[in-house]
Amino acid sequence: MITNIEDYFTKGCGRCERFATADCSTRRWWRGLNDLRRICLSCELVETVKWGHPCYLHRDRNIAIIGALRGDFRLSFFHAALMKDPQGVLEKQGPNTEHPDMIRFSDDARVAHLEPVIVAYLREAMSYAEAGLKPPRNPRAMELPTEFVEALNCDPELAAAFHALTPGRQKSYAIYLNSAKKPETRIARIAKCRDSILAGKGALER
Repeated sequence: MITNIEDYFTKGCGRCERFATADCSTRRWWRGLNDLRRICLSCELVETVKWGHPCYLHRDRNIAIIGALRGDFRLSFFHAALMKDPQGVLEKQGPNTEHPDMIRFSDDARVAHLEPVIVAYLREAMSYAEAGLKPPRNPRAMELPTEFVEALNCDPELAAAFHALTPGRQKSYAIYLNSAKKPETRIARIAKCRDSILAGKGALER
């Protein structure tokens, strides 16, 4: 993955074989991505690279991150449970996302059209960082399949690495493993995931 912010806007994120090619998703959405970058910087957010993507901070807290896919590009907000979304523009990343957290774009021109809304949402998120506000913790327990619990009990190294993961990465494994209906499939997935867990990665990270 890239570590230089300029590489994202000229070559891509570095997470797949399309990096630095004309087929990279960042090339398709070049204009819209640069408009999002301009808007974030106009709010005096600190720009950095995290997970191979442009991430914007305020008061040392993640505020928003930019991403590009084949079919769309998006601006995603951290601590989305705090966002009020008066314009109704936020969407969920997927069926397992708890709160709407992103503005999705399938047209470069929509970024400029929504600029006042984007600025307002960024400033709202920044105000929460300034106040030190965070969403309340969801008390819902994470359900791990029996096979994985047994693997953790039998493998101290794996258990230590898993419990050191962020809650989001832990949840990604719970979802991935629970999606397998047969015990043998779950066991095979656990074996396949071990190296990624030890490397500190989530289930969908390469």
